[in-house]
Amino acid sequence: MTTSTVPAVTVADIPHLDAPPAHTPRQDRSAGGLPQVTLPSGHTAVHLTRYRDVHKVLTDPTFARARTNVEDGPSFLPTTMPPELLLNLDTPDHARMRGFVTADYSAAGVERLRPTVEAVIGERFAALRSEDRPDLFRTVLDPFPVTVNSHFLGFPPDDIAYFRPYSRTVQMAPADDVPLLLDHFWKVYHYVTDLVTGARPVSSDGLIARFVAGRDRAEPPLSDKELVGLLLGSVLGADQNVLSFLTKGVYALLCAPRLWQRLADDPGIAPQLVEELLRLIPLGTISTFPRVATRDLETSGGLVREGDIVYADAFAANRDPEAFPDPEVIDPDRQGKRHLQLGYGMHHCMGAALTRLEATTLLTRLAQEFPTLSWDADPRTLPWDHGTLLRRPTSLP
Repeated sequence: MTTSTVPAVTVADIPHLDAPPAHTPRQDRSAGGLPQVTLPSGHTAVHLTRYRDVHKVLTDPTFARARTNVEDGPSFLPTTMPPELLLNLDTPDHARMRGFVTADYSAAGVERLRPTVEAVIGERFAALRSEDRPDLFRTVLDPFPVTVNSHFLGFPPDDIAYFRPYSRTVQMAPADDVPLLLDHFWKVYHYVTDLVTGARPVSSDGLIARFVAGRDRAEPPLSDKELVGLLLGSVLGADQNVLSFLTKGVYALLCAPRLWQRLADDPGIAPQLVEELLRLIPLGTISTFPRVATRDLETSGGLVREGDIVYADAFAANRDPEAFPDPEVIDPDRQGKRHLQLGYGMHHCMGAALTRLEATTLLTRLAQEFPTLSWDADPRTLPWDHGTLLRRPTSLP
């Protein structure tokens, strides 16, 4: 049961929030008795949807990611990614690289960005107020995370116009034009390489300069490729992924005036509301990347066998009624288990604290400064970007 005094708002009240999944259910079960799906790559994968099972897989380092990131490997993506990206690494390589960045991406580490976050929001709100027909996406949300990330990492703001159209393509991961996807990916990759090697200037107080100067802290020291792998995830994720969550979060609240009014009346609920929106909002059409089981694992529905390809569906787990009563109700007063939207265990999202800082600050300020915010359009008619990894409205008038 929910505890909110506001009449319940459910996912069904938000038009277009959920998209058809990228996988196809199969009628047959695995050798261990578990449901299966067909991935876009054509591979069959065990499909885990219960919270306790998905949590078990995400926290188990014996489920290998690197084995899927190979030519013709089991994947939702139409192509492979560099092995140095954190999301493709297994132990012990993952621990070595993750340990190098943990402090800077912790809640305490990103707290130093709070004045920047507040200043950027203030600038964007001023621009919004000057418009005849304000559009929250165009004027506030779209430039917000990438501008903050420029300060955080230390790349020049003038570079945004160059690399950002390419990073959008990469994070959408369109399967219908793989040559374009690869071309844009390598443009972003070479841009980040130039930042790491000094071919392009960076700010002396940003993370890029700090990581390059401190690479010897890792044992052995991080190579240029490893630094690029670390930073590429941040250049892409701390921009496009954060933007997708912020956009769909604000969209959902505007589609649910009762919830928006609750926030406007009490902006202090923003942190809890952010967690509930994170639990419920899918970033794209997938929730995690496949893994390969390197040992047998007993689950609530059967046995995952060594060698099985496994899709641990965090999105479905976040709506498991056993873990979250009334799972499709958007309840800012919800207590209980931690959602799995940002991963768990070894592959917990590197940018989780930054996402929470930006989202909580934005919603708080939006509710304080625009408490009567409402649509100037029918939300059912808004245009959307739609990709495998990310999906979001592209206008919030």
